[in-house]
Amino acid sequence: MTQNNLASLLQGLLADLREPDIVWQLLGLAACLLLAKAVERLLLRGRGGSGGRAWELGREGLRRIAFPLIAVLLVLVARAGAQPFVHTGLFSLAVPLLGSLALIRMVFYVLRVSLAGAAWLAQFERVFAGAVWIIVALHITGLLGDVVAALDAVSFTAGKERLTLWRLLQGAAAVAATVLLALWASSAIEARLNAAAGLDGNLRVVFARLAKALLILLAVLIGLPMVGIDLTTLSVFGGALGVGLGMGLQRIASNYVSGFIILLDNSIRIGNVIAVGTDRGEVTRITTRYTVLRDLSGVEALVPNELLVGSVVRNESYSDPHVRIALGLQVAYGTDLERAMALMVAAARTQPRVLAEPAPQVLLKGFGDSGIELELGVWIADPAQGTGQLRSDINLAVWRGFREAGIEIPYPQREVRVVKGSCHE
Repeated sequence: MTQNNLASLLQGLLADLREPDIVWQLLGLAACLLLAKAVERLLLRGRGGSGGRAWELGREGLRRIAFPLIAVLLVLVARAGAQPFVHTGLFSLAVPLLGSLALIRMVFYVLRVSLAGAAWLAQFERVFAGAVWIIVALHITGLLGDVVAALDAVSFTAGKERLTLWRLLQGAAAVAATVLLALWASSAIEARLNAAAGLDGNLRVVFARLAKALLILLAVLIGLPMVGIDLTTLSVFGGALGVGLGMGLQRIASNYVSGFIILLDNSIRIGNVIAVGTDRGEVTRITTRYTVLRDLSGVEALVPNELLVGSVVRNESYSDPHVRIALGLQVAYGTDLERAMALMVAAARTQPRVLAEPAPQVLLKGFGDSGIELELGVWIADPAQGTGQLRSDINLAVWRGFREAGIEIPYPQREVRVVKGSCHE
């Protein structure tokens, strides 16, 4: 549809607004929209998920475009039927608007399927739809050329290149389109990597993120020259960005580099139980900037990757998930130690999480002020489940065994002696 045709549509609509026929057009357009909504619900009635994922994707795609497409068909039929009797400028204007709505919905549905989990896409769809409708409205009214000329008149120089506001908007649109294509391609590559058998999980993450970064960079390098923006013009901004990275963003850059180091050397993996500083938990996610640790209370700690690379990290399941737990207690000096040690080992063996090999073992640690110090050492293979409940169960079993055997767990004791001496006045 040319600009002259669109201008004639607008002129016809303005003429219709002064005629009584506009009431019939409004009623006809409202009837078409209501009927389109009813037909959409009729077509999509029932869920019927027996067709698998492909069926669900196709059904969801049809749900997004069914209403505008059905509305376009009904408006075209209504316009053809009403032309011999009334003016149809409003019908003719509604056709491109509904068609653009269907196109926008379909494009962004494909992007949502490809970029699953991209929360920003829904907001971007609304912004993009608003921008497209504004352009269509300007084009229909014939004001688009004047707006473009006004934007092109606002210019400035960057280096040797003369840039205008219109060219920058074209560049932003071109970069946005190429970046969306790059994100779609990176999502496809990530899906292929996830389906690859025998490839390490960390390497999958590294390759997927490298591919995403390279594709986005390539998209920018392709998008800007498409609208005539010389990439050498960006050298001025690149120098300023380099100074900013060197001064204020070096910690962020360090975290990103550390993230790739962690992913490449496999020192920390998803599912490992690690402790760094005061934080301990299971690694649930590794990003290029931080690592997520989830403790047994459900609290998640975001640990900067720079800290994991530059400090001591206690990885309880780095090469072997088996860890030793030590529980200490005291018994009275008059206790039969062999009997007490046997009861402690028996109490440990009643717990299903305690491994048979290496076997539980009791050590005599020393002779304290109040009693003899013993230490029960047990091994477990699931440190991610925590040790608090296990310690409680073992201590309770030991206490019951000692109570039945008459073994005393002493209270703290102090012996005070009073030495009698002569008193001097």
